[in-house]
Amino acid sequence: MSKQFDVIVIGAGPGGYIAAIRAAQLGFNVACIDEWKNDKGGPAPGGTCTNVGCIPSKALLQSSEHFEHANKHFAEHGITAKDVKIDVATMIGRKDTVVKQNNDGILYLFKKNKVTFFHGRGSFAKAVEGGYEIKVAGAAEETLVGKQIVVATGSNARALPGVAFDEENILSNDGALRIGAVPKKLGLIGSGVIGLEMGSVWRRLGAEVTVLEGLPTFLGAVDEQIAKEAKKAFDKQGLKVELGVKVGEIKNGKKGVSVAYTNAKGEAQTLDVDKLIVSIGRVPNTTGLNAEAVGLQLDERGAIVVDGDCKTNLPGVWAVGDVVRGPMLAHKAEEEGVAVAERIAGQHGHVNFNTIPWVIYTSPEIAWVGRTEQQLKQDGVKYKAGTFPFLANGRARALGDTTGMVKMLADAATDEILGVHIVGPMASELIAEAVVAMEFKASSEDIARICHAHPSLSEATKEAALAVDKRTLNF
Repeated sequence: MSKQFDVIVIGAGPGGYIAAIRAAQLGFNVACIDEWKNDKGGPAPGGTCTNVGCIPSKALLQSSEHFEHANKHFAEHGITAKDVKIDVATMIGRKDTVVKQNNDGILYLFKKNKVTFFHGRGSFAKAVEGGYEIKVAGAAEETLVGKQIVVATGSNARALPGVAFDEENILSNDGALRIGAVPKKLGLIGSGVIGLEMGSVWRRLGAEVTVLEGLPTFLGAVDEQIAKEAKKAFDKQGLKVELGVKVGEIKNGKKGVSVAYTNAKGEAQTLDVDKLIVSIGRVPNTTGLNAEAVGLQLDERGAIVVDGDCKTNLPGVWAVGDVVRGPMLAHKAEEEGVAVAERIAGQHGHVNFNTIPWVIYTSPEIAWVGRTEQQLKQDGVKYKAGTFPFLANGRARALGDTTGMVKMLADAATDEILGVHIVGPMASELIAEAVVAMEFKASSEDIARICHAHPSLSEATKEAALAVDKRTLNF
């Protein structure tokens, strides 16, 4: 006999597990299905973010940053550290421990909130009276029936046509997180978030890193002034980025990978590397969902078609996160998960796409929210801009990291903040103030008038707000 639930969530990534927990908090009988496995075959909820994305990459970034500081920056502080070495196996082991702690934390949260967890692949079987029958293919076959279904199956790395991931030499984000030794030469195709973060990890540890990017501009989605500042920093670090390239034949052999390409001048080139990371985006994961069994509508990319409230074409079926339109960001998925659970309960869930922050966890970090200067120009919006360099910030000087700036864009007539863009130390944390300000329709004057602790990096945000009115105090 099938098990009955008010809400069934397929997928336990950031969108799925958060949707399940919020639905349970609202009094629903909830099940969550997820097929991720750890190395022992046990459940590993958390999706791409926890297992092969956000969390493990930040663990490696932290380890590699410590290594670089010990080798290159400790001496500035009067600290002598000789013969500093990296034990990659220990570093990877620590990363795995961090991942498991997060996996276990989600399982604990399910128990705490009385969410019933099923380990296996969830798929639609058929529509039934009052809901949908969902099959769980795991160690034991299960049949569930839910009145409301939330699909949160995430995304997969996009491979180059004809070049499959072997996760040994040609790597997706998964393989990039499991490299067993520092490669002498590392190649990356694509200068997106994942590529730059992974390139940063292995460059710090001693790899010679070359990034091949097809677009003629670096980080085209980022504010142009901020992107140029970041590129300058990466060039100085020795991260080689080639723009406007066309990748040709890729040969994968025992000694590594050979990439034929033409550069921006149209000249034929060859890049020989030990490992190649392909970071050209991600595709919605609807394989095995059996969407056709119930007539669930997919678009030409394989994404589930939803409206502004994350409703699909089927009554009682919702979808959130990477598997639907919009940015493929863990925090966007979480907000959609909460909103859907609340909408199921008859409440008014809210997700403001205009105030979703973006972060690239390189060094320097890059973070932004709202529109870029080029977007405002394209839209014909009259604006004022203010910038403040970390070079003039006392806390940044004390940290020994004065790269970058804070940039604020405000409406020329109303002074409402339209965008904030940061490249520099702890940008990922500093951007939260800008998100709050924009969510409450704050003006640059509002930020300029708020007292910020001294000395702090956040003072750079205040000074950028002052700069909008051309009245900085410390630069």
